[in-house]
Amino acid sequence: MIGLGYLEVADVAYPIHAEPIPGTDVMAVASKEGTVWLIDGNGLHPEPLMEITDRVLNRGEQGLLGLAFAPDYQISGRLLVHYTAHNGDTVIAEYREQNGRIDTDTEAVLWRTSQPAPNHNGGSILFGPDGYLYVGLGDGGGAADRFGHGQNEATPLGALLRFDTSEPGRLTPAGRGFAAPEVWSIGLRNPWRFTIDEISGQILIADVGQNLFEEVSMAPYDQYGLNYGWPITEGAHCFDPPTGCEAEGLTLPVLEVSHDDAGTCSITGGVVYRGEQLPELHGHYLFSDYCGGYLRSFPVDDPFSGVADWTDQVGTAGQVVAFGTDSRGEVYVMNAAGSVLKLVGER
Repeated sequence: MIGLGYLEVADVAYPIHAEPIPGTDVMAVASKEGTVWLIDGNGLHPEPLMEITDRVLNRGEQGLLGLAFAPDYQISGRLLVHYTAHNGDTVIAEYREQNGRIDTDTEAVLWRTSQPAPNHNGGSILFGPDGYLYVGLGDGGGAADRFGHGQNEATPLGALLRFDTSEPGRLTPAGRGFAAPEVWSIGLRNPWRFTIDEISGQILIADVGQNLFEEVSMAPYDQYGLNYGWPITEGAHCFDPPTGCEAEGLTLPVLEVSHDDAGTCSITGGVVYRGEQLPELHGHYLFSDYCGGYLRSFPVDDPFSGVADWTDQVGTAGQVVAFGTDSRGEVYVMNAAGSVLKLVGER
């Protein structure tokens, strides 16, 4: 078995997302302040792909929170981002690439919603294999679902959203079964990071917990109308009410991590390893924690078979805030201090 380790490939201010530019081996790494940097085999490029710090509120859990290249990017040059506007609104905007850089003058705000608090604003946006854009938003902040969004089918907060972006310059709500037309699933507290594994067809949502438990939920990505339980449940346990809750019909997590476990406080997902350099991780969902900094995984095809802990090999990675993959499916781990770490085999 190959030993695992981390190799630092870049230092970027609070990196929150990494993925390859379609059709290339160049990685785009987004920072929470509003800049998207480029990394290749020679390191960090001196000029960013995009810089929108002038329109992003970078404060606490707010900032540039997600990025996704449109499926037709190589033709259209369309890039979609999720950021916090200066008034605190959640914004999904579209930009166009011109001459190898994103032209910020092309911004089209496609969708926005107000936020009642500066935390639990969600994060990830991504395109599924079906071509739709998926967006994860938290319950609006505060604590204990203060604003009552988790089980409210008429709000986009506390939910997984789905949009049709096939017409450039607009988003068409493409949810199903709920009063809010963009809502695909409900019952989320703060899905800071989620991923869709195309090979297994599963969506894996790392939902940040409240008092006692962090969780990872998993379901077929194209299954609509799910309820992930918050605030009825935290992890697989009753939260509101604290005992005797009705869990029938809820999609309970495949994994929960106690706050008593290795300093766990805020789960960070997570990608499924589909590279070739680390065969022992093939098909494993990798995750960490903002406080614990560990590296753990479980097989997507058999999530209840047990969790593997790789921390003894790689060490703790600090305050882990995001994962990413490159064009070959190799995995990167990012922390709040700015390190972009590639997961490598040590022979």
